[in-house]
Amino acid sequence: MAYQTIQVENTPAGISLVWLNRPEVRNAFNETMIAELADAFRAVDADPATRAMVLAARGKAFCAGADLNWMQRVAEYTFEQNREDALALARMLRTLHTMRKPTVARVHGPAFAGGMGLVAACDIAVAAHSAEFCLSEAKLGLIPATIGPYVLAAMGERSAYRYMLSAEPFTAAEAYRIGFVQEICIDEELDGTVNAILGHLVAGGPAAHAAIKDLIRSVGTRPITDALISDTATRIASARASDEGKEGIRSFLEKRKPAWVPEPPRPARKRTKGGASKG
Repeated sequence: MAYQTIQVENTPAGISLVWLNRPEVRNAFNETMIAELADAFRAVDADPATRAMVLAARGKAFCAGADLNWMQRVAEYTFEQNREDALALARMLRTLHTMRKPTVARVHGPAFAGGMGLVAACDIAVAAHSAEFCLSEAKLGLIPATIGPYVLAAMGERSAYRYMLSAEPFTAAEAYRIGFVQEICIDEELDGTVNAILGHLVAGGPAAHAAIKDLIRSVGTRPITDALISDTATRIASARASDEGKEGIRSFLEKRKPAWVPEPPRPARKRTKGGASKG
C-alpha cells in the first residue's frame, strides 16, 4: 500500500522497517499519519515473513508530537469530535503495543509528547545521544492522557510525576537512567546497536515471542496466587507441546540452529577467467 506520511520497507532477514516520513515538520503526526501507522502495524503483524519491526524516522527528529495545523483544527472541535479524534490515537498506540511481533524504537533527535508515546508503546527502545525527550502537554494546558499508560509503564510513576508535571526536556542519558529507553549509544552507532538487538530477536521462535509478550502483559502486575501459578504452568506446557517448542528442544539437543533462524546470505560465486563459476 502507498502511504503519504510513512514508508514501510521489508528486508530479506524478516525485519520490517516503518519510517515516519514527514521530515519537513519533524515527523509531527496528524490524523493521516495516525491512520497510516495503525494500518502499517496491523499489516506487519499479519505478515508471516516478518520476524521483528523497527519504528524509525526520517530527517533530524524522531517525532515532535502533534502537527500544528492538526492542533488548530482540533481546537475548533466539539467535545465529541475531540473524543473520537483522541480515540484514533489511543487505538493506534494499542495496536502497536499489542503486536505479536517484537518491536524496536530507533530514536534520534526530539521525541516529544505523542512521539514519546510511540517509543513507550514499543517493546524495546534504543536512543542515540542526540535524542531529547519531553512530555510538553502541561505547558499547553493539556495532559498526556492517551500516551499515559505506555509512558507510565516505561518510566515508572515517580519519574512520570516529575516529567509530566514539569514538562521539562530531558536527555537520552536521563531517559536511560529512569528506564524509559533500554539502550543508548553515540549517533554513529545507532543502526549497529539496533541491528545487534535484531540479531538476537530473529534467533527466537516467532510463536514464543508472541506468547512471551502475552505473558508479560497478562502476569506482570498480578499477585502470585494459586491461579497465577496454574496459569503459568499451563502456558509453559502449551509451549513445550507445540511444534515450535519441540523443534527448539530438538535443535538444541542436536546442536544445530532451529528451523526459524534465517540462513545467512550465501557469498557470490567467483568466476574463472573463462567465465565459468568456481566453488
